[in-house]
Amino acid sequence: MGRAFEFRKERKMKRWGNMSRVFTRLGKEITMAAKSGGPDPDNNPRLRALISTARSENMPKDNIERAIKRAVEKDHNDFKEVVYEGYGPHGIAFLVETATDNTTRTVANIRSYFNKFGGSLGTSGSVEFMFEHKSVFKIKSSGEVNLEELELELIDFGAEELFMEENEVMIYGSFESYGAIQKFIEERGFELVTGGFERIPNTELKQLQGEERVEIEKMIERFENDDDVQNVYHTMAH
Repeated sequence: MGRAFEFRKERKMKRWGNMSRVFTRLGKEITMAAKSGGPDPDNNPRLRALISTARSENMPKDNIERAIKRAVEKDHNDFKEVVYEGYGPHGIAFLVETATDNTTRTVANIRSYFNKFGGSLGTSGSVEFMFEHKSVFKIKSSGEVNLEELELELIDFGAEELFMEENEVMIYGSFESYGAIQKFIEERGFELVTGGFERIPNTELKQLQGEERVEIEKMIERFENDDDVQNVYHTMAH
């Protein structure tokens, strides 16, 4: 198995904390997708995939509809996606994805978390090269799936790694191939369970033990508890 499989194995046990946190995160993504591609899921593939993801997380229909509605409300502040990079203690690199309606507030908070733990907020590009930005899908099929045949077909659409996870197929591909892979999934009649993006470390992960590990885990938790933070990626081995 490849890097995506190992990465998935480590992350899948980890949730975003609690359900309200999941709904907040997905709600922002839905609002941004509806804002950029229109509020009609039939004409907006990214929105369609996010609605599937929200349903898989048991997000109430009202929450989904509210998030779409926010995209067309004139008095609603736009969310902006901003990525922050830096180093925590013990040489651990951090990449923090945010969605914010107030970048001044967000950068101040992110900087304070780095500082609190003896790290430092870096410049754009300072650690991003340590992570590969991937599109990732989870699909279901009503019948048996021949993984090898499906992989051979999907390679032409930008897929790089396929594997089974609890009777569902995980598909990882290049960031740029998101649209092509989603189109293939829908046209072939697979059920799209989730669709999104992840960043996979492409560097050797650091093994930390004891207090050093606890310190990094506390730093990760601090980032994840910020309402503006969508995802936290780092180079500590799990």
